[in-house]
Amino acid sequence: MPIHDWTRVDAGIFHHFHHEWISALSRALNSGILPSDLYALAEQLAGGYGPDVLTLEAPIQSSGELDESNVGVALAKVQPKVSFHASAEDDFYAAKANRIAVRHISGHRVIAVIEIVSPGNKSTRAALATFVEKAVDLLRRGVHLMVLDLFPPTPRDPQGIHGAIWEELSASQFSLPPDRPLTLASYIGGARKQAFVEPVAIGQSLPDMPLFLTANNYVPVSLESAYESAWEDVPLIWRKVLEAAKAD
Repeated sequence: MPIHDWTRVDAGIFHHFHHEWISALSRALNSGILPSDLYALAEQLAGGYGPDVLTLEAPIQSSGELDESNVGVALAKVQPKVSFHASAEDDFYAAKANRIAVRHISGHRVIAVIEIVSPGNKSTRAALATFVEKAVDLLRRGVHLMVLDLFPPTPRDPQGIHGAIWEELSASQFSLPPDRPLTLASYIGGARKQAFVEPVAIGQSLPDMPLFLTANNYVPVSLESAYESAWEDVPLIWRKVLEAAKAD
């Protein structure tokens, strides 16, 4: 299914879709993509309605690490198929951070987060700064991250949301291809952060993206199938508006 132009509808319509996409991703992850000792939960952040992020959690082990022999695909054996891959220099502050500081009330630790960007995240400088700071903080704490941004760059993020995050992490510049202004990015958290980035465009199908569970292992996530499932829950009147915009 081609990516729709979500700028054509009110932010509340995308928020409804955002809610359903989070739920569809959660169902898919919990239906066999994740190892049996991991699980995904949709969580609401302060001030929001419905789920804002999808967290992947695991029981705390005595070693503090997951058993990589049973965790997805080994990065050393199969590199994710993305257009851009970059590494940041070792981060002294990440090495000093408490890597299990982000927790769910169950007492299980968060190991990864999926965040879907909403229009409000880029509506003001303050909103963008808050989003970027949250992403950087998670990565420095050793939490792996996937960010899905289906909105074009604004004057506040001229190279997309990944450009803003990566500049904060590495002080280096990222340039979006002019013909693919939307951004899908998967990050490895910890002392030596890495980014796997796939720019996309309206009308293009969503590719699979890697969701890292450790610094060395990931699971491929079908964004397309979850998007299709969420699309079916968008009210028909607004699906017609978005389909008409696509036809234009």
